[in-house]
Amino acid sequence: MIYLDYQATTPLAPQAFDAMVPWLRDGFANPHSPHAAGRKAKAAVEVARAQVAGLLPPGGTVSFTSGATEALNWAIKGVAGPVVTLATEHAAVLETAQTRADCTVLPVGRDGLVDLSAARDAIRPGTALVAAMLVNNEIGVIQPIAELAEIAHAAGALFLCDAVQGYGRVPIPDTCDMIAVSAHKIHGPKGIGALWIRDNITLGTLLHGGGQEAGGRSGTLSPALCVGFGTAAKVAQARQAENAAHVAELFDRALDHLGPDWLVNGSREHRYRGNLNIRLPGLDVARLMSDLRDIAFSAGSACASGSGRPSHVLRAIGLSDIQARESIRIGFGRYTTPEEIDAAMTRITTAAHSQRAAA
Repeated sequence: MIYLDYQATTPLAPQAFDAMVPWLRDGFANPHSPHAAGRKAKAAVEVARAQVAGLLPPGGTVSFTSGATEALNWAIKGVAGPVVTLATEHAAVLETAQTRADCTVLPVGRDGLVDLSAARDAIRPGTALVAAMLVNNEIGVIQPIAELAEIAHAAGALFLCDAVQGYGRVPIPDTCDMIAVSAHKIHGPKGIGALWIRDNITLGTLLHGGGQEAGGRSGTLSPALCVGFGTAAKVAQARQAENAAHVAELFDRALDHLGPDWLVNGSREHRYRGNLNIRLPGLDVARLMSDLRDIAFSAGSACASGSGRPSHVLRAIGLSDIQARESIRIGFGRYTTPEEIDAAMTRITTAAHSQRAAA
């Protein structure tokens, strides 16, 4: 199997697996318990918290959650007042924000980028929260987060950054007020994420109970998951430059194989290069995936797979339903080899052009 779906999830890093095993097997104590075993587990959690924070701005607190979906829900529901967000946001942001009667959704251009002039017009005094994704999970476009945060602050609003796809990969502006991240997108375990909250910001409670996390999030933490997340973050920080150079090489290599018939969805310049969302006019994606079952790639966002609906992100950048359904997403990263890219791109292009020849 050639795995090219890194935006959906990433392989667990061996270092994270090895770090988790003792806490799964022996270190099972509740980290909120006062006895020696509990205090030992608590210490491991705090080390992990510092490791996760190592990839985030100073001046804030990391609160662990069950994942980025919970973190985003907490951030949005924890602030009262009008919300402004973008049409290409993840469903965890869009659907949560749109539960508000006072939600404004900004359009994006063909390149997937928000128009900052339109953002200035929409983000007015009285806006409570602006939410935007750093790196888009479907098309890899990098939004101007620093500029959006500046506009938000000028209007007296807080700024929430969904950094799930960018955490550990691209710089996160230090002007954000809240940042949501996820472990399984940086080679950590599933089932854990975090919300970074700037000091002196207080959110409403999403999950009531023991209030175990400093930000007010309740629930017993898993030392194993926290340790896995922390270890994955530590490795990502150490390998950040190396990983970026690796995915840039793979991106160029993939484009060389594809040739001019394939069209890149979203900006080529303002994007994370471990994401390649492309389309070929006339392509039957379902047939392509059936013909290439030993290559794992996506027909769109994994979160919407099986829905039968074309991607809302691709529609937001101006693609028709037909064009959206002609698109595939190829994601690669740390453990993808050049040889795998060569083999996969050759087989994808051969199968796709065979379809066109037979049409």
